[in-house]
Amino acid sequence: MRTSGAPNPRIPSPDSRPLAIDTLPVDSTCLVRESNNIVKPIVAIVGRPNTGKSTIFNRLIGERRAIVEDLPGTTRDRIYGDTDWIGVPFTIIDTGGLQEEDEYDQLTAREVSVRTQNQAQLAIEEADVILFLVDGRAGLTAADHEVANIIRESGKPVVLGVNKAESEERRENAIEFWELGLGEPIAFSGLHGIGTGDVLDEVVRLLPRSDEEEVDDEDYPAFAVVGRPNVGKSSLLNQLIGSERSIVSDMPGTTRDTIDTIVDWAGNRVRLIDTAGIRRRGKIEPGVEKHSVLRAERAIDRADVALVVLDAEEGFTAQDQHIAGYVVEAGKGIVFVVNKWDLIAKDDRTMNAYRAEAAEFFQFAPWAPMVFVSALTGQRTNQIIDMALHVYGERQKRISTGELNRLLREAVAKHPPPSRPSTWLKLYYATQSDIAPPRFVFFCNDPRNVHFSYQRYLENEIRDNYSFDGTPIILHFRGRRRDD
Repeated sequence: MRTSGAPNPRIPSPDSRPLAIDTLPVDSTCLVRESNNIVKPIVAIVGRPNTGKSTIFNRLIGERRAIVEDLPGTTRDRIYGDTDWIGVPFTIIDTGGLQEEDEYDQLTAREVSVRTQNQAQLAIEEADVILFLVDGRAGLTAADHEVANIIRESGKPVVLGVNKAESEERRENAIEFWELGLGEPIAFSGLHGIGTGDVLDEVVRLLPRSDEEEVDDEDYPAFAVVGRPNVGKSSLLNQLIGSERSIVSDMPGTTRDTIDTIVDWAGNRVRLIDTAGIRRRGKIEPGVEKHSVLRAERAIDRADVALVVLDAEEGFTAQDQHIAGYVVEAGKGIVFVVNKWDLIAKDDRTMNAYRAEAAEFFQFAPWAPMVFVSALTGQRTNQIIDMALHVYGERQKRISTGELNRLLREAVAKHPPPSRPSTWLKLYYATQSDIAPPRFVFFCNDPRNVHFSYQRYLENEIRDNYSFDGTPIILHFRGRRRDD
């Protein structure tokens, strides 16, 4: 294991604190904030739990991004997406349901409820227009009045949408929501798409007009924060961006959706992806948690480097091994982030002993760097992005064919491939075929004669000479008829 202490001339000084630019939609390329200038207007979808906020969000963006379950409180963090209506583009935010604290019986659930409200209120503060959803099937409730009061205090333009109004009777009954004092209620069905055009017409009418040119998002390096539940992923993300972008709680499984945040880190813009905790497949509950695990794995697939968060107190687990193995199988860069290091009793040998134990446990990735941090105190958290940028640079590295073949000749001369009669192995030449992850093609007389131990030897020779810290490298062996 390599530590984060090695200097890297390509990486800027870690002394600068990060500047959070904004949270971006998953797989989206439009919402960027420069100082206080908003490139696209923002619409926040708010309401009490289970009014269909995520359903209308998914319909508007044209994909199933927010998790949809018939269970109050499924969406807890803000999820961003982009859409347009009659040629007017805007960004929408799906939020957790606003509700009173006493709707939960458990203390931990109440805490999540309060923080969910905070997330929704932050979305209201960011928004140019608020789409307030109420449930036409359930009718007007006291909780709707509470949410209406919060929205009214914001002073923002609001569109009152009465969702689940599929029948004529429900559309007629929508008149009762006039009582909220937020203007005309618009009856519609987010599930069936009935009347959504009327809602969007009103939203677009209230959007501010801007003459600023739209700024296209760049292909920033993407770093996914992954790990088993309750190891401190969201706390680390909040330390890195300097604001509470994700809900933090001691209750495992708090983060369920993936959340993208663009951060300016000492002159480098990077995309941070917060994910739900990944459990072993046999431990995954059906429904919402299954969706969350799939989202986390998709986040790894979208990332360039995975920041695999480990719990220093609990030690290594099979889940940690599974997650790291998935990262390597996906061909992504990996940085092990050992969190809660402040809680460990240490001497001058503790870090090296931990590193040696990790190298034994994660034998498939001995080349992965490791940083020791505390999300609680912020200790060494500024090294995480620096190391991720270093690994990102290693993934882009390319070796010239001449250098690679010189290395191959020296490696073969130093340690010829093991052979026996009728299974002689002859390596002719090699070339690097791709980057991210680096791929090498070795041409030989018969690929079947390449023993896995010799393949590992060649990989080690490449790493000894060119490092490739934190990234898998892939070796292919192809047969070639020898010239006579």
